Amino acid sequence: LILWDPTKGTASGTIKAHSKWITGMAWEPMHSNASCERLVTASKDGHAKVWNTRTRRCEATMSGHLDSIEGVRWGGEGLVYTASRDRTIKVWNANEAKGRTGLLVRTLTGHGHRVNALALSCDYVCRTGPFDHRGDVPDAPSGDRSSKEWRDAAHRACLDKYRAFKGSGEPERLVSGSDDFTLMLWHPTESKKPLKRLTGHQQAVNHIAFSPDSRFLASASFDKKVKVWNGRSGDFVSTMTGHVGAVYQVAWSPDGRYLVSASKDSTAKLWEVPSGKRARETLPGHEDEVYALDWSPNGSGVATGSKDRTIKLWKH
Repeated sequence: LILWDPTKGTASGTIKAHSKWITGMAWEPMHSNASCERLVTASKDGHAKVWNTRTRRCEATMSGHLDSIEGVRWGGEGLVYTASRDRTIKVWNANEAKGRTGLLVRTLTGHGHRVNALALSCDYVCRTGPFDHRGDVPDAPSGDRSSKEWRDAAHRACLDKYRAFKGSGEPERLVSGSDDFTLMLWHPTESKKPLKRLTGHQQAVNHIAFSPDSRFLASASFDKKVKVWNGRSGDFVSTMTGHVGAVYQVAWSPDGRYLVSASKDSTAKLWEVPSGKRARETLPGHEDEVYALDWSPNGSGVATGSKDRTIKLWKH
């Protein structure tokens, strides 16, 4: 695990975190902890660990999976979720006010094959933290972001934003995608029983993402399709066809109107949601499979990363 100083672009420290390779990481959301010091790592060794990046110490080791952990998420309600090749998703406590960090809360079972991907309804709110679409923090003093005044204002903005997102108190929603070709929708803070199984993909599900407002979710699969589902009920909405190779990842625009997908066919495609069943644009230029992509939170552009060892930036 390498820690970086983003302002200088230099490594500030290295931690020997796991005995096998690291398969995922997630920061603790700022509304849960204003200091933003903790993150969780997951590994092929079957363990997940919570780290304090300031002290460089491991605060908790979460053991219990019988095989490699394929994905990890840190939720908005003080819980950590891990998805494993052992076909289960485990829910762990990460809120010290509610008990020991790393305590197993419940195990979610139902998938018939390994679980590849997780997505939370609050992912976008937790990711953007206190910042608005312009990259500003409401009511925060300009200047030093390490000052107590700025951090206090940022923490208040985070809390206000998360409370507004939660609205009437709807529970956190989790979606899991598996090699059994299905997705499952859960209320993991309340129950270990799935709300719904989402069927339709003809091959393994690679990646899932909720839209920023959590009204929709999109899934990418080896069957060359992107499917869009209702983010609350799990009902099927549409299938987006056009890729001629497996689809590896999807990402939403901040306003939730568009979706981009990355594929083995060396292209990324832009789709209009929920109406577009055919791609609005194809983003060519990579010379090999496109493994990763992301849409900037301010909406200005998309980044794609390819097996051809290049990263391309696309202006929206």
